[in-house]
Amino acid sequence: MTPYFTDVIAEDLRKESVRGGGVLVVAHGNSLRALRMVLENIDEEEIAALDIPTGIPYRVRLDQELDVIDAGYLGDPAAAAAAAAAVARQAG
Repeated sequence: MTPYFTDVIAEDLRKESVRGGGVLVVAHGNSLRALRMVLENIDEEEIAALDIPTGIPYRVRLDQELDVIDAGYLGDPAAAAAAAAAVARQAG
């Protein structure tokens, strides 16, 4: 994920920030975990324990250096937490 982020996503982010735009990345499960590891500097142990809810958008705002300003699930936080708990139950 790191090479793809550096070569593709980061370049798109830099181009769009000049225009005042943004970049939409659609990911699921392990690819989203890998992307969050890169963006949020999450270690392997912590990311392995992270339950990512299905179907709830996760927004990340970055500064000019592509450091995270803020991040979180869109919508109702309680609904996101419940959906994450449902994923945890499925995993066993």
